[in-house]
Amino acid sequence: MRGRVLVIAGSDSGGGAGIQADIKAVTALGGFAATALTALTAQNTQGVFGVHPVPVAFIRQQIAVVMEDIGADVIKTGMLGDVATIEAVCAALADYAPGVPVVLDPVMVAKGGHALLADDAVGVLRRRLLPLARVITPNLPEAEALSGVRIVNVDDMKVAAQVLLSLGVPAVLLKGGHLEGDALTDLLATPEGIEAFTSERIQTRHTHGTGCTTASAVAAGLAQGMSLRDAVVRARAYVRAAILAAPGYGAGHGPLDHGVTFDPSRLGG
Repeated sequence: MRGRVLVIAGSDSGGGAGIQADIKAVTALGGFAATALTALTAQNTQGVFGVHPVPVAFIRQQIAVVMEDIGADVIKTGMLGDVATIEAVCAALADYAPGVPVVLDPVMVAKGGHALLADDAVGVLRRRLLPLARVITPNLPEAEALSGVRIVNVDDMKVAAQVLLSLGVPAVLLKGGHLEGDALTDLLATPEGIEAFTSERIQTRHTHGTGCTTASAVAAGLAQGMSLRDAVVRARAYVRAAILAAPGYGAGHGPLDHGVTFDPSRLGG
């Protein structure tokens, strides 16, 4: 079940999110992960303490050499940082990966609150990158920024998802973890309708990297030929198992156990 995923994202020195989480998730699900780094960050479970952007020419070169030799079945994007990086990635994808499905995780803010996308880049991401996506995987603050819809409940999530679809995105996996309550609901929205996936919330502070991990798990599934729905179901089950098995590292938002094993035969809706 290989499946090649080229991840275009930033690094997390703490290993819980970013390109480190992406590589671990794709590998854990049987895929092959290649990477193009967009930024280096100095971070741990307590926050982001420094960001060093990668020059855009080098981002483009990383994408070019991977695609010209190894190739990719799916592209997954994460932290892009600023307008110049988004423009460079869009141009590189047009030149080196035309037609390759893109899983777009619109990373804007780190778990601890540090901004990972410049304010003036949100509109460019919406205008330039969203039309390239096969599916986008925003959390609620990201969905609010992209859609302009204030989200305080699941009904608001449905409205925001419809707005995002109207921007030309074929599918939206809207993650509901920021809502309060014992139940956690994610929505998968397509032009055919909206399906809700609800599970019991796990009460834990060890959720660093859940967004990156979910998007990469979906990307791995698509790269392996799964339908979008099946890829989402497996990704949610994998992330839940990884949270439950979290090793407990750090004093803040701790990492998941990306190496967890789970029983695919027990996957449900």
